[in-house]
Amino acid sequence: MKTVATKNAPAAIGPYSQAQIVNGLVYTSGQIGIDPAAGALVEGLEAQANQVFKNLSELLKAAGSDMSKVIKTTVFIKDMNDFGKVNEIYAKYFTEPFPARSCVEVARLPKDALVECEVIAELL
Repeated sequence: MKTVATKNAPAAIGPYSQAQIVNGLVYTSGQIGIDPAAGALVEGLEAQANQVFKNLSELLKAAGSDMSKVIKTTVFIKDMNDFGKVNEIYAKYFTEPFPARSCVEVARLPKDALVECEVIAELL
């Protein structure tokens, strides 16, 4: 197991790693829309969703992978009414064949974020 850490994605806000590599796979922790340069959550659903996928991209890059190697995603959203908008933004970061995915509505996310996502990806 190898721990992945980068300053280009938000630092963990609890006792966990940004990502781990095990047997050729990268497992990321959930990412919310924190801008790592500012250290704060960006405002609004669209901005947060875009930042989430930018953060994931940076984690994968630091691990030696990229978004094209993502096998599975889990998306958590605060309001299922945002499902369509999140899908639009998600489709900017992934191409066919799309990763397998789960998407669930949750009561609350860290820092009252509106969206969070974690991924499993292959190494390049």
